[in-house]
Amino acid sequence: MRPGIHPASRPVVFRDRAAGTLFLIPSTATASKTIEWEDGNTYPLIDVEISSASHPFSTGTARVVDAAGRIERFERRYGRRPAPSRG
Repeated sequence: MRPGIHPASRPVVFRDRAAGTLFLIPSTATASKTIEWEDGNTYPLIDVEISSASHPFSTGTARVVDAAGRIERFERRYGRRPAPSRG
């Protein structure tokens, strides 16, 4: 890597607002807020809306959409329409 062209990486605390979880990880992001961490040091704080702690895919609460079931339910309700004639 060429010296002097990359931003400095330092520890930053990310707070997941949905789950209330805190993550201390290296980042180049800047923040105006700070927080005191468990080790007694003060780090920049960045609030995020979704992280691995609250995302449905990561937590296992994601719903699987059953497209075939939805189509069958639609056809039961409204009947099957004839295919358009091509000719």
